[in-house]
Amino acid sequence: MLNVGLTGGISTGKTTIARLLVKKGAFLIDLDQLAHDIQLPETDVWQKVVAAFGRDILNPDKTIDRNKLGAIVFSDSTKLRRLNEIVHPAVNRKWRERLEEIRSAQPDAIVLTDIPLLIEIGAQERFDLVLLVYISQEEQLDRLIKRNGYDRDYAEKRIASQMSIEGKVKFARIVINNQGNLEETKKRVEEVWQELVRYERNIREKNSLE
Repeated sequence: MLNVGLTGGISTGKTTIARLLVKKGAFLIDLDQLAHDIQLPETDVWQKVVAAFGRDILNPDKTIDRNKLGAIVFSDSTKLRRLNEIVHPAVNRKWRERLEEIRSAQPDAIVLTDIPLLIEIGAQERFDLVLLVYISQEEQLDRLIKRNGYDRDYAEKRIASQMSIEGKVKFARIVINNQGNLEETKKRVEEVWQELVRYERNIREKNSLE
């Protein structure tokens, strides 16, 4: 099995890349979805988040309003760190459970774990390789404003809460430049898929990525 960390940054197009690779045969574990699941109302993590940030972050149905919570933590590094301390350990446990389920069912699987803050939390050592989806920071800002309707100041804060996309490149074995059109992206994904298949085979046969 090949364990791939998929990262990039907000609005870089990781979802599109992941979807294309899943069509090729990859398995996808979305850590953002896992984080959402473990914060459903009345769960242990939900209770800790509410205790830390107050009931004002809740919707009428008691689900956490991620926009309200985001507005609190993305402008305060101490609060962001506190949220991560609550959420990350629980997400990590769920991730390892899912990884082992896939390994048992298909030993030659190629597994993508979509984790936006992979580099920021120093998680690259958990993976056989890191796949980075890259666009320039200015393009990232433009896409975020158009996609989410954020004003420029808030969008800049969201991006600034993560390591710069340029700073992440040195940690990646594979980089997909996602600034082109969809056809260009599909062509690059095909090339990357062939690389991943080769890496997975080499790990099983030689215990090496070469």
